[in-house]
Amino acid sequence: MLNVRDLKVALDADAGLVKAIDGLTLAIRRGETFALVGESGCGKSMTALALMRLLPDNGKVTNGHVLLEGEDVLALPESGMRAVRGGRIGMIFQEPSTSLNPVMRVGEQIVEAIEAHTALRGAAARAKAIEWLAKVGIPEPERRFEEYPFRLSGGQKQRVMIAMTLAAEPDFLIADEPTTALDVTIQAQILELLKRLQKEQGMGLLLITHDLAVVAGMAQQVALMYAGQIIEVARAEAFFAAPKHPYARLLMLALPDSAKRGDMLAAIPGMVPPLWQPFDGCRFAPRCDRAFDACAGTRPELIASGEGAVRCLLYRDGAVPDAPAGSGAESALCFAAPPVAPSSAEPLLDVRHLSVRFPIRRGLLQRAAGAFVAVDDVSFTIARGQTLALVGESGCGKTTTGKAVVQLLRAQAVAAGEAWFGGRDLFALDGAALHDARRQVQIIFQDPFASLNPRMRVLDILEEGLQALRPDMNGAARRASLERLVDQVGLRRDALQRYPHEFSGGQRQRIAIARALAVQPKLIVCDEPTSALDVSVQAQILNLLKTLQRELGVSYLFITHNIGVVEYIADEIAVMNRGRIEEAGDARTVLEHPRSEYTRTLLAAVPRIQAGISANVGR
Repeated sequence: MLNVRDLKVALDADAGLVKAIDGLTLAIRRGETFALVGESGCGKSMTALALMRLLPDNGKVTNGHVLLEGEDVLALPESGMRAVRGGRIGMIFQEPSTSLNPVMRVGEQIVEAIEAHTALRGAAARAKAIEWLAKVGIPEPERRFEEYPFRLSGGQKQRVMIAMTLAAEPDFLIADEPTTALDVTIQAQILELLKRLQKEQGMGLLLITHDLAVVAGMAQQVALMYAGQIIEVARAEAFFAAPKHPYARLLMLALPDSAKRGDMLAAIPGMVPPLWQPFDGCRFAPRCDRAFDACAGTRPELIASGEGAVRCLLYRDGAVPDAPAGSGAESALCFAAPPVAPSSAEPLLDVRHLSVRFPIRRGLLQRAAGAFVAVDDVSFTIARGQTLALVGESGCGKTTTGKAVVQLLRAQAVAAGEAWFGGRDLFALDGAALHDARRQVQIIFQDPFASLNPRMRVLDILEEGLQALRPDMNGAARRASLERLVDQVGLRRDALQRYPHEFSGGQRQRIAIARALAVQPKLIVCDEPTSALDVSVQAQILNLLKTLQRELGVSYLFITHNIGVVEYIADEIAVMNRGRIEEAGDARTVLEHPRSEYTRTLLAAVPRIQAGISANVGR
């Protein structure tokens, strides 16, 4: 159905010509799911934009063909491309906040897509839009049809994006991180929906994701990208049973789960190299635990291996390399368990009977006509140096709880209850006292694009917090601190001089994490801090959070739907449902012996790489 041949994409940047995609070739059959995985910045999303001819102004296709059922879409005029986009090829974008029109109701946006690409009009198109809102799991779809995007949670906005794309019933779908912002139950529904549509319509699917468990359950073919090139392509079963490229094997070792609690994850050292530089050898060699002398000076080509191919000199001349010895990857990647700091029984944060109500306004004068209860009588404590994971479905009140604790809802909502932190009730603070508390309590927001000022360089974004909350630091000390911080979160130091739009979604999330960490707070509300991160960077960030907790005694309110991360990092778990805490307790008890039916449903929906499917990874 889709045949991409030797695709090359270049971006004209200040640093030089960036070869974002360098010779990409792939083929996707009708009804097949082809997964494209790899680190943030490796070219996955740029590949999707190139296929749709939606490259930024400074980008251009310099070589290659993109054949859709034999027709080269790169040769079509723009007028012909409009019939392809949305109708024949649909795309679910990575960031719903920037893909939805903020001044249009979400229902109108879905109707617009339906009327542009199908024969339905008026009431029929509206009914179809409401039907799709229900299909993707939006509660009260008739009411939500009339809502504006800012009134929806991150997961709900993502579902609206999916509904808008699928309502036009495209022949081929590009899904760029389609389930990143979704909780596990809705993720399971969406993935099942995509499978059913593929079966009914023969729809081809290019799935771009960093969630290897989703890939294991969805894809028939897997291609692994690194630094603009595909470095391994294989059948999904073969890829997970015995990944060939050293990078693929290291990604598997970086996955968090309960078996690795107390240990540092196998974070891959270094980062993706800048793509404006020339490459004389293997692009992964500086980070590879199996590199040898030839890797630095010989460019590897894709070599056929079994039913797939691998770009690695270890497989030259038909050789099948031995796996590294026991002293290899594990010791090189620092698997040793870190010393665990003793936790204090004294709670750092004690939230009592928290309720948050948003006024519902109607009429021309927007008079209050009632209230929506987002959080209803929630209580929990977080000890010093401990992590409480707050889990639950999208829209259940997790993010609202976190924002209420940090006092970010005073202008929009009415909060009742108490939040005792360091002997002071945060709800009773104001003025200088609240300003002082903000240094001790920080937040990592769910949507990094919306929370970073697009007109400020990264240096100014990070330094702003230090200037406001750490006036004791001079300019040189601030600069040195920020340079260390960008190293810690896996960014190059030249990132400080760039703007948010110049980064991928995962890289922007790292900037948001660095901003929260900059002032060295005692409590961090982490709202989906790793949802936009690929596996290797997620391991770096989780290791960083663990290290800070061990060395500085930082506590975390960790809001997430990633149960693998919860299994690895959480000491306590609170499960939220419809604004209330359904079940709470220590992590092991809640995960292994859940009492609530809702908790059991959540855990049953978690996608997993089956035990044994990657049993040979570390061998």
